Amino acid sequence: MVTLAYAIFGLCFLVFFSIANAKYYHSQLKYFNVKDYGAVADDKRDNSQAFLRAWYDGCRWGGRSVIYIPYGTYKLREVSFEGPCNGMMIFVIKGVLKAPTHISLFSTNTWIGFRYIDRLVVKGGGYLDGQGAAAWPYNDCSKNPKCMPLPVTMRFDFVTNSRIHHLRSINSKNSHINLFACNNVNISYVRLTAPDESPNTDGIHIGLSTNIKISRTVIQTGDDCIAMVTGSRNIEISNVTCGPGHGISIGSLGRTPGEFVTGINVRNCTFIGSQNGARIKTWAPSLSSVASDIFFGDIYMENVHNPILIDQQYCPTPSCSDQLGQDNSKVQISNVTFSNIWGTSSSKVAVTLKCSKLVPCKNVQLENINLKYHGRGGPATSSCLNVIGDSYGRQSPPSCL
Repeated sequence: MVTLAYAIFGLCFLVFFSIANAKYYHSQLKYFNVKDYGAVADDKRDNSQAFLRAWYDGCRWGGRSVIYIPYGTYKLREVSFEGPCNGMMIFVIKGVLKAPTHISLFSTNTWIGFRYIDRLVVKGGGYLDGQGAAAWPYNDCSKNPKCMPLPVTMRFDFVTNSRIHHLRSINSKNSHINLFACNNVNISYVRLTAPDESPNTDGIHIGLSTNIKISRTVIQTGDDCIAMVTGSRNIEISNVTCGPGHGISIGSLGRTPGEFVTGINVRNCTFIGSQNGARIKTWAPSLSSVASDIFFGDIYMENVHNPILIDQQYCPTPSCSDQLGQDNSKVQISNVTFSNIWGTSSSKVAVTLKCSKLVPCKNVQLENINLKYHGRGGPATSSCLNVIGDSYGRQSPPSCL
């Protein structure tokens, strides 16, 4: 009996050890260096196939895979890194990735894409060079509502439980980073840069995504620093510096029925020389949609043209300009707070709350606003239209609520 007991114990120990060893083995890092797959950092030849082969092998590995891009400059055509993968994927960019200059070399609206991946990390301190200057002249979206969008620098579709940090993107052709149908993604220590006249170069564009956190990031670009469009829910933004750019924006909303943005929290941010600061915008005209539970607080403005703005007559293209002023937005904006916002406005009207006559803004709160205007024509003013709300604490300019 004793011998049998020892035998059973030994067998159980071996099984346990084998399982533990397998788990330990598969939790280990394995590097997939793109140079081992034929990538060459000569700033000349295309490396897309080498990158995709490295990704393919890493994605099939059962442990944590590191797709490693060493220092150097790599030309890269459009690529799509797709899952699901068998383990955690870590994409480390140490070098510079350069996009094609000619838009004819793109068959999609994405340069570098990640799709259907859980537990992805993109980091490394390297550069993404979109080489947008060659493509911006082809952007005619301000005149042509049927324009073809230029490629986004880095797109994340259906990505969950992931992090993007210590990354730099310059001169994107379109948005720098785009999140679609993502959940639980954290972006930090990222710097996104394009000239202030570059068209549609949003810093971070978010849609149909939940539980997104953005922090400790610098965005200097030609469009919205951060744009949250329909389906954006539970978004936390903090310690972001924006400018030049069009501000941190919710919308545009209302182009299709049933659009929504809710649960937005923007804190401890700085705007420098941007066109807008804290902004909510809906199309004119627009269809029934909702923007609710939005907080902008502890924000510093330096020479911002529209520090606080709700615009329900937003119309950037000629196609809708003849319908402006008809108060025909059907987007309901409610439960919005602007709190502890201070600094300087480059325009006399520092606070503009321009809401819809059909569905007035509800429960809009102004708390401790201190915005100065140093130009001609006297101190800063505020302007309200179709707003139901209250103001508390210091109000400079005097509240229009």
